[in-house]
Amino acid sequence: MTKEIIHTVQAPQAVGTYSQAIKAGNTVYLSGQLGISPDNGELQQGFPAQAHQMFCNLRAVCIAAGGDLSHVVRLGVYLTDMANFTALNQIMGEYFDAPYPARSAIQVGGLPRSGLVEADCIMVL
Repeated sequence: MTKEIIHTVQAPQAVGTYSQAIKAGNTVYLSGQLGISPDNGELQQGFPAQAHQMFCNLRAVCIAAGGDLSHVVRLGVYLTDMANFTALNQIMGEYFDAPYPARSAIQVGGLPRSGLVEADCIMVL
């Protein structure tokens, strides 16, 4: 099996020992994205702004891999506060159309850089 590294400057750069995404066959595995602006490397302020930036970052990596958010089949979302669950659903509806990807939404104790939300996904081309 060959693995192709997916990289774009339209999403925040990896800050550790991982790739933005890996393509294996026709499947692309996207690493988690926070609400960090790729322009200045700063975390957006507040849940809505972070969630919108997070989805924009995921979309940029999807495009770099030759797809878009409509190709996402699985989405994992990590929230530091389930009180943001309703807002997450509303914001997600601005980026995805039916049929929606399979999804989990899990509350976590903390995220890098004190982020409020992070998501990773699997895309099939």
